[in-house]
Amino acid sequence: MTAATWGLVIATFVACFVEMVEATTIVMAMGFTRGWRSPLIGTAVALGLLAIVTVAAGYALATWLPESALQLAIGGLLLIFGLQWLRKAILRSSGRKAIHDEEEIFREEVAAAKAAGERGRGLDMFAFMVSFKGVFLEGIEVVFIVITFGLNADNIPAASLGAIAAVILVLALAVVLKRPLSMINENLLKYCVGLLLAAFGTYWAVEGIGVFRPGAESLEWPGSDLAILGLLVAWFLLSRVFIAALRPRRVSGKPMQEVTS
Repeated sequence: MTAATWGLVIATFVACFVEMVEATTIVMAMGFTRGWRSPLIGTAVALGLLAIVTVAAGYALATWLPESALQLAIGGLLLIFGLQWLRKAILRSSGRKAIHDEEEIFREEVAAAKAAGERGRGLDMFAFMVSFKGVFLEGIEVVFIVITFGLNADNIPAASLGAIAAVILVLALAVVLKRPLSMINENLLKYCVGLLLAAFGTYWAVEGIGVFRPGAESLEWPGSDLAILGLLVAWFLLSRVFIAALRPRRVSGKPMQEVTS
């Protein structure tokens, strides 16, 4: 396997792992509080819809756009998506944003489930909709990453393999532990995913600029796939500069107020 293929599998695995942890927390809160039937049905429906979206979107993008235009469009979107993850990671690492806490989210979801009132004999629509929404919204980000990485790298199977492996691992941990996976450093994983998305997005977006050349041929990076490693290092160093610059300073013996929004 090439460096690009390994990066593809790792990126999709980590991104899917993070999103699955968050979705699993929501489903577990509904299941432990209001019973498992409705949350599991909501989860199954969401996964089925995500599969349809993946096939439809993947076919449309692969069929309607030439290679260089595809690289520019998806690379640009991937870069924007990655910078959003990096922004949150930088704010959390610098102390400007609250750390993501699965235990707290679990308690909030349990409280909401209890406040929703008694469940009927049939399908519990509250548990169904909360589980469906949680899995679908978290999953749509994974679908986007799998499609963009898979199409641009011309290796959908590798991208899908990383995502499927993450799903299996999270479900196995949830079944064994029977509690939110708060022991996992989700913030660090999100930081890593942000770096990977930004690096791959930059790589493919620059290649896609070739669509404006005569012949619309993709540009080539010096060193080919090895350029991804250089971009990864560059984004990491830039993020550390921002973290150091944003770290709260003490004023008159008191720390500056943290930004939580």
